[in-house]
Amino acid sequence: MQNIPPCMIYIDKDGKWFYNGAEMINRAIVLDFYSHLTIDDSGIYIIKRGNETCFVEVADTPFIVTRVDFEKMEGVERVHLFLIDETEETLAPETLIIGNENILYCTIKQGLFMARFSRAAYYQLASRIKEEGDKYYLPLNNKKYLICDHPEIG
Repeated sequence: MQNIPPCMIYIDKDGKWFYNGAEMINRAIVLDFYSHLTIDDSGIYIIKRGNETCFVEVADTPFIVTRVDFEKMEGVERVHLFLIDETEETLAPETLIIGNENILYCTIKQGLFMARFSRAAYYQLASRIKEEGDKYYLPLNNKKYLICDHPEIG
């Protein structure tokens, strides 16, 4: 980790932040940390704030998709994601993967991070997922977006 000190922060699989073992309950602080979170080339999560840099331990991924909405504007269907850091973005359907324990993931933030779907968001998206043989796909805008298995993720 190239002499980067630990933040003493841990993010569990549900996106809860802990400092020295105690859950961080101040939402404004957690959101500030999210806005300064990055990931290095080796997959280490880092918080960079001003001149301070430290690494964060993460159980799975720091980002959780908490809700999914389906939109159709001007004939184009989109899947709208609501994320745990209170940001929103459009799903890149080609990034959907099924990880360990059948957990659904996608990439977010211009492909920088993986996001884990919460149970509720998974069921919202699963209502549109189709099965063809032993493959699963998301039909969107007259295309079939294959959802690949990646059991090493998660």
